[in-house]
Amino acid sequence: MKSVKALVLTGYGLNCDYETDYAMKLAGAESHRIHINELVMGEKFDASARLEDYHILVFGGGFSWADEHGAGVLLASKMKFSVGEDIERFIDEGKLVLGICNGFQAIVNLGLLPGFNGNRHERCVAITYNDSGNFRDAWVTLKVNPQSPCVFTGGLSFIELPVRHGEGKFYAAKENIERLFRGNQVVMQYADENGNEAQQQWPLNPNGSLRDIAAICDPTGRIFGIMPHPEAFHHFTNHPDWTRRKEALSRQGKTLESEEGDGLRIFKNAVDYIRREF
Repeated sequence: MKSVKALVLTGYGLNCDYETDYAMKLAGAESHRIHINELVMGEKFDASARLEDYHILVFGGGFSWADEHGAGVLLASKMKFSVGEDIERFIDEGKLVLGICNGFQAIVNLGLLPGFNGNRHERCVAITYNDSGNFRDAWVTLKVNPQSPCVFTGGLSFIELPVRHGEGKFYAAKENIERLFRGNQVVMQYADENGNEAQQQWPLNPNGSLRDIAAICDPTGRIFGIMPHPEAFHHFTNHPDWTRRKEALSRQGKTLESEEGDGLRIFKNAVDYIRREF
């Protein structure tokens, strides 16, 4: 194929679109920031963007519609009743959907996740208010499930990423939580520096998510929702300890193997998957 095309949604309070678009481009995609209205209006309004022309759809972070009626709720409603059928066809064609933070909230509200038995219309998990009652802006450590079918996380076992949310607590009925684990749909969990699960201890688990769940995928691994922000760690200098780590390497007579931030791997995996499959 000639190029991998990524569509990064923007508009109505979403504010991580530039970072996300840049990360997709660094990963090798031909990425475009597309306003929600360009998809919603469609051909009858002479809109230029068509979902069918893309391979990766990204619901990025921010505060769509200022989180009125709940985080991601209005974005989900807007997309469902305007381009819901287009999204269904997009997924059926084997393409990828990534939801980050507010985007994760939106695709959960859409019913795209967890997608049990291929059902992409039922909402059976929730992302709700942090247990602390406060907005949390911090870096967290994540344990990655190597058994997960998620195409976005290949080659990762442990990663640090920032969180910045007020509604990040993953919540579901016990039977659905167990089902997620049985199907290896739990992709990432909040952890300590040694890779041990956080056991819902704050601040390792920044929001009180049940079973420390930070990211899940659908059974195919092609729809991925993650609460932390991988686009915010596309370069090693994004990490708050980058100077300390660089100096530690220098004192050992070593240099950085790569200037890429660990979060970029998630985007590269997506691009590599499309190149293989299309």
